[in-house]
Amino acid sequence: MNITFEYDGVKASERLEALIVKKLNKMESKYDFIVQAHVFLRIQNTSSPMSGKICKIQLSVPGPLLFAEANTKSFEASIQESINDLERQLSKKKEKMKSH
Repeated sequence: MNITFEYDGVKASERLEALIVKKLNKMESKYDFIVQAHVFLRIQNTSSPMSGKICKIQLSVPGPLLFAEANTKSFEASIQESINDLERQLSKKKEKMKSH
């Protein structure tokens, strides 16, 4: 799987990239039809201390693209929330693919 990273207002972080690659590779081993992942990390100025670190992940799979976005107080939490959302979407997609 090809993974690309895009940063907006955030310095590139090897630690965050390694975390994302690990989680996406684990996901790919479970769902072998994932072709590509595009990850966006962004900081947004907010008045709430519980948000502002945004992680968006777009997966290329057969059919429509899958997309998840999370906005929490840390990138780690946003990444985990996005991954969990994509897991649910991939599980549904796999069930649909089995039925055809």
